[in-house]
This record gives sequence, structure tokens and C-alpha cells, in this order.
Amino acid sequence: MLNRKGRRWGADACVVGFSGGGVGAEFGDPLRERMVVPSLKLQDLIEEIRGAKTQAQEREVIQKECAHIRASFRDGDPVHRHRQLAKLLYVHMLGYPAHFGQMECLKLIASSRFTDKRVGYLGAMLLLDERHDAHLLITNSIKNDLSQGIQPVQGLALCTLSTMGSAEMCRDLAPEVEKLLLQPSPYVRKKAILTAVHMIRKVPELSSVFLPPCAQLLHERHHGILLGTITLITELCERSPAALRHFRKVVPQLVHILRTLVTMGYSTEHSISGVSDPFLQVQILRLLRILGRNHEESSETMNDLLAQVATNTDTSRNAGNAVLFETVLTIMDIRSAAGLRVLAVNILGRFLLNSDRNIRYVALTSLLRLVQSDHSAVQRHRPTVVECLRETDASLSRRALELSLALVNSSNVRAMMQELQAFLESCPPDLRADCASGILLAAERFAPTKRWHIDTILHVLTTAGTHVRDDAVANLTQLIGGAQELHAYSVRRLYNALAEDISQQPLVQVAAWCIGEYGDLLLAGNCEEIEPLQVDEEEVLALLEKVLQSHMSLPATRGYALTALMKLSTRLCGDNKAAILEKMPLVERDGPQADEEAKESKEAAQLSEAAPVPTEPQASQLLDLLDLLDGASGDVQHPPHLDPSPGGALVHLLDLPCVPPPPAPIPDLKVFEREGVQLNLSFIRPPENPALLLITITATNFSEGDVTHFICQAAVPKSLQLQLQAPSGNTVPARGGLPITQLFRILNPNKAPLRLKLRLTYDHFHQSVQEIFEVNNLPVESWQ
Repeated sequence: MLNRKGRRWGADACVVGFSGGGVGAEFGDPLRERMVVPSLKLQDLIEEIRGAKTQAQEREVIQKECAHIRASFRDGDPVHRHRQLAKLLYVHMLGYPAHFGQMECLKLIASSRFTDKRVGYLGAMLLLDERHDAHLLITNSIKNDLSQGIQPVQGLALCTLSTMGSAEMCRDLAPEVEKLLLQPSPYVRKKAILTAVHMIRKVPELSSVFLPPCAQLLHERHHGILLGTITLITELCERSPAALRHFRKVVPQLVHILRTLVTMGYSTEHSISGVSDPFLQVQILRLLRILGRNHEESSETMNDLLAQVATNTDTSRNAGNAVLFETVLTIMDIRSAAGLRVLAVNILGRFLLNSDRNIRYVALTSLLRLVQSDHSAVQRHRPTVVECLRETDASLSRRALELSLALVNSSNVRAMMQELQAFLESCPPDLRADCASGILLAAERFAPTKRWHIDTILHVLTTAGTHVRDDAVANLTQLIGGAQELHAYSVRRLYNALAEDISQQPLVQVAAWCIGEYGDLLLAGNCEEIEPLQVDEEEVLALLEKVLQSHMSLPATRGYALTALMKLSTRLCGDNKAAILEKMPLVERDGPQADEEAKESKEAAQLSEAAPVPTEPQASQLLDLLDLLDGASGDVQHPPHLDPSPGGALVHLLDLPCVPPPPAPIPDLKVFEREGVQLNLSFIRPPENPALLLITITATNFSEGDVTHFICQAAVPKSLQLQLQAPSGNTVPARGGLPITQLFRILNPNKAPLRLKLRLTYDHFHQSVQEIFEVNNLPVESWQ
């Protein structure tokens, strides 16, 4: 403030406002009169801010007004404090700092004037939260206002408590809110019910406080009170098993309320597009879904009502579709009759034909949940689901892809694979990996013949080879190796595909492996299943040389090509190293020795710096390449176990050191289990690289609902190196369906104690789950 002698200049002279002339006017100083800027009213402040042409002008106006507001707060002006705080709240809503007004909110709340309380409570809701200790200072003020009996003040206090009330405030003020639940004023009761909902969410143990009044509140006819009561009961049932058992007794009453809504209506002012009070219907249906889940008696009580709602609801408007969708969800979650579930699937099938994309997306998501429990009913809508693959909306086509893959079975695998392969050729790049992975998994489960299986994988590798899973190469080589009658057919198909395109690395790797194994059949030309193909040795060698010299070839791909050239030296010329480079013996995929991926990895590791990573969780150890040396005899199919002693004839013959016995298998470890979802770890330490640990995580789901959007992330100590491979998918089907697998590569050269920190995120039963935990009980064999 300026004194009468006008000695104080600067910031104070520019921020303090006067409403009838200032010090400069009193002394007749025109210069000082121009420097004193009056404080603006709220309406004038809004107009001036909106009239600012640049952001700099807006900041200048706000800075000047905030200086006025600070000065007013310092002066302690009780008359205009609420006006200054109102302006500050507007500034806060524009995104500018307003924290210096927090204590003024407390002063206004403690005031006896309603105008002060109204702005003070509004400021508390906007400026205070649980991170500020100042919010605890208003607990006594709220308690006093709740006990005064003045309805507008009680409403302000309840709104503030339900917005920013912390757990401590909820515990302290729960008795006052309980008393207001049965107040005669509907205005106060409605706000008290919503405050109780907030308290239950903050402090679930307060359920016993609000349980008794709910039964009486269910008899209310007031729309707001009844809707709030249903919401409160829903919160109680979700957080308290005792409350769930208690409210199962009121299922007949809830059924009666909903039947009245459907048949006679509740209140015309709450009807929307001819649907009687859809908000109340939806809330009741959600509560019935919770009460009927895993409870036979409650489910039977509501079966007839759900059928009535499903058949009588008007679907020409979006409000009716909302009610119908909640009805379908309730039918799916409770123990409903078989005919009722078929009706729910048919409703979702009609949703697929709706012009609204949101409704179609909801239908696809719901059908994906139902496909495990009502597979035959969902199968009837398979043509419509396949049509949704052609949607331009990415989210719709992704949901349609997931549902289409879930619908594949042994009877429709050929037709569905044709549709999915056509979609793979034209689908967006972000869906190509999921589509390719899904096709490979479905083909592995339901392939009618080995030749069809090989053709399907080849088509995927040709179309989207760069997007396939890491184990696709190993799976196809194992499949071809086990189909002796198709060796000639496979090598010719792969040779033709390699001659046309060498950019798809997984395809090139499989083709190089197959040419190296069965190159003699390629030159023989005795395959009658496809058109005759005349190939000479120079063409085959030139093609492999092209692969070696291509800049697109990965190190692993060059390793395959080099191995193929070495093996062709025995296939084509009859070199005396035939025993060393003979054809790979057939090994059972799940056998105790090793899987096909591990053998390929060992073979390529002898010739290149990289090799395919085994991903099968069942593998326990790797075959050493030297084990194949004892198979020189043509009548021996499987290599015998080498004698580890130094006196072994084979070791002396090659003048090599003795081969140590294979390491003992590392036991698997279960690290996570929640609501039927399990996470297991299996371990492999390659003998040729003991510092490397391969961990395969396997996620299985034995619950009744699918696990979607599954993501597993990991971290290790800084002394270790971790590489995460792509998972096999992101959906774990219910009831023990096909699990998700993912490979972790951990390099531990110092043999440091291994600790693993995992972060799981997924959706299960319409809820997002996030778990972060540390695994510090890994087997000692995994790192020593």
C-alpha cells in the first residue's frame, strides 16, 4: 500500500486496487493515478482474458490480477475474500498456479456466511487433495456443517467430502454421513448416499456402517435416492463377501423393481427415447450380475426377468441397446439357463449388423468372452464375424481377428484358414504379426494333413515372413523332418519360394535348411505332386551364394546357408564326411533329449555368430553336435550316447577332449497365481554357453474368463544382460486353453546370484490387473 506521503513505489503501487480514487488522486498526481491499476471484477476479468490476442497478453493480465489477489489476502479483507478466491479459481481452471489460495479456502469454509462457504467448498474441491496436509484441517468444519441441519450447507459439505475426502476423513466422518442417510430431505439423502459410495471405495472396512440403512432405502420412490442406493449396494457387494451374502436376500425385490420399470415405467421424466429410465435399468442389471454370479438360487430367480427384458426392449435407439447389452452381460455372468444364453448370443449377433461401429465393437468383444463357454452358439454367427475382418476401423478388425481365430476348430479349419490368409495379405501392418501368429497356432492344433499344414505355414512365411514368431522356423523344420513322404515336395516348394524372394528371412532359413537336408531329392526331380522342375547343381549353389551375399540376410540366415553348402558337398559329391554331415535324425518335439529348435541352434552355432533361439518350454537340455559323429553306420537312426571316458574309441579317433555329461535339468518354478491365472518359468542353460540362461515363461488360465491384453515385462540387476523375445500372443483363453509363451535370454558371465523382477498387466473379468513382484527363489542351477 502507498502511504500518504507517496514514498512506496514499485510492485505494491501496481497491484493494490482502489475503488474510488487512490492516493495519487488524493494528491492530484496524474502520473501516479495512471500507475495504480484497479482490481477487476470476475466478469471483467473473464472478458479481458478472452479478449487477449496473444498468450503473452493473457499472462500479463493474469499476473497483474494475481498480484491484486495476493495483496487482498495479505490485508485480510473478509468482505471481498470470496470474490478474490472466485477469480483465483477461474485462473486455476485456465492452468495457472493457484496454490496460494488454499488457506483462504479454509477461512471461507469456517465462515458463517453461506456465500463464503459456497466459494470456500468449491475452492477446496479444486485446490485440495490428499497430497496436501491442509485438507485435514477442514475435517472439523465439515463435521460442524453436517450437524447444523441447514440443507444447502450440508449439501456443500457432502459434495466436498465425496470429492476429496481422504481415508482418515472418511473414518472420522462416517457416523455423521450414516445419520444423514435416513434424513427426511431427499436432497440431503441423495448426496449422503453418494458420499457413502466414496467412503466405501476409500475404506472398504466401513461396509458394516452403511449396510443396515440400505434395505430401507430400497423402498424409496425418489429416482435419485433409488439410483444412488443401487450404486451403494453394488459397491458394498464388490468389496465385502458378507454384504454379498446379505443382499442376495433382496434379489426378488430388485427383480420386482426392474419388472415394474420394463412393464409400467417408473417416471416419465426419466424415460429416454421410449425406454423407461435406462440408467436405473442398467444399474440394477449390474447389481443382479454380481448377486447371481456363482449362485444357483439367485440366478434362477432372475432368469425369467432377463428373458423379458431381452425380448421387450426397443433396440431402435441407443438407450435400448445399452439396456440390452447389460442384459447380455448379466446372462453371461450368472448361472443362466442354456436357452437364455443362446438368446444372448443371438442378440450380440444382431449387434454385429448394426451400423454403429461402437455397437459392433461391443458385440465382438462380448462374443470373444462367450466363445469358450458357448462355442456352438457363437459359431452360427461365423460368417458375420468374418465379414468384420474387412472393417476399415483398426480396433474392429483386431477384435474380429481375435474372434475369428477363437472360432477355428477341426471342422472349419480349411475354410477359416482361407479367410484368414486372405486377410493376412491385405491387413494393416500392426495386425500382421498377430494374424500370422494366430494362423500358425491354429494350423498346429487343427491341421487335417501334414501337407496342408506345410502349405499353410509356407503361405504365411511367404506373405508375412518378417512378422512371424521366433519359433516358426523351428516348428516348420521339425514338421518337414517328421513327414518323410513329403521331403521331395517340401524341398521343391521351398526352392521355388526362395528363388522368387529372399527378403523374408524366416522363409530363407527354412528353405536353406531344407535344401541342405534334402538337396539330392531336389536334383532327382522325382516328385509327382507338383510340376516337374529341372534344377542343376550350379543353380542351387548360385542361389545359396546369393543368400550369403545379400545385404538383407541376417547372421542366422547366413549360418543356415553355410550349413546347407557344407551338407550339399556330401549330398551332391559323396564326400567322405558324410557321417558328420548326414541328415538330421527325427527327434520327438516334446522328447526328453531336445527339441528341433535346439538342434538347429547347435548346428548353426558351429558356423555363425547367431542361431535360432529355442522357445519350447518342455526342452530340458541341448544335443551336442558331436553326438552325431557316431552315426556313420547307415542302419543307425538315432545317435547313441557317447562314452565320456578318455579311453573312448571315438574320442581317440578324432583326438578330441572327452565330452562332459549333459547338465542336470533345472526344475520348473511357479511364480504367480491369481484367480486361475498362473505363470510358470522353465530354464535351459546351453552347454556351449553356460553364461547364457534361457527362461521360458508360460502363462495359463484355468478360470472361466479369458485373459486379454497380457503383457509381461522383466528386469534384472545391472550386472546381467536381459533380452525379451516377442510373446506368442496376448490372449490366454479360459479353462486351460492354449497358453502364452515368451522367451527371456539372460547373459550372466560372472555367475552372479539371479534375481528377476516381473511386471504383469492384463484384463480379466472386465478389470485391469497389474502385478509387480520379485522372484528371488530361482534355482541355484540357473546361475551357478
